[in-house]
Amino acid sequence: MTSNNIDFDCRPRGDGGPLVIVPRIDGAPLTALIDGFETEAGMQPAGDAYGGLIPEFFRFGPMQDHFLGRSTHARGPKTPVLGCECGEWGCWPLMARITPTADFVTWDAFEQPHRSTREYTAFGPFQFARHPYDEALYALSAVIDSAVDDRRT
Repeated sequence: MTSNNIDFDCRPRGDGGPLVIVPRIDGAPLTALIDGFETEAGMQPAGDAYGGLIPEFFRFGPMQDHFLGRSTHARGPKTPVLGCECGEWGCWPLMARITPTADFVTWDAFEQPHRSTREYTAFGPFQFARHPYDEALYALSAVIDSAVDDRRT
């Protein structure tokens, strides 16, 4: 299996609001990838349903832990990788199993928990080389830490 590339787009929502995190896989926002998949599969509703995660709205814990599948506040064995376009992850989340090893981090077994009949086996899996994945998490943490420092001043 070929490795995918990952980075995390992290920017203020709207007019300087809280930070929104959207994973980008091979340069494409995960929101666009899942919208395209659900639309192509004929799922309803589909398109523009997902948004990024907003750590300020829900205490995920450190993003390094969260995106390694070790979030202390995730429900069950899967991790929210996207939230609803409204900003609340519990409203319409995209969940994934995140499995880290020494060499890779794999995202698979995607699900939309509010629509248990939906079939996502053809979406992913995405496999990332561990070192670049950890670098992307480090860069994400630096952006979050900088934003927190800016808000304190």
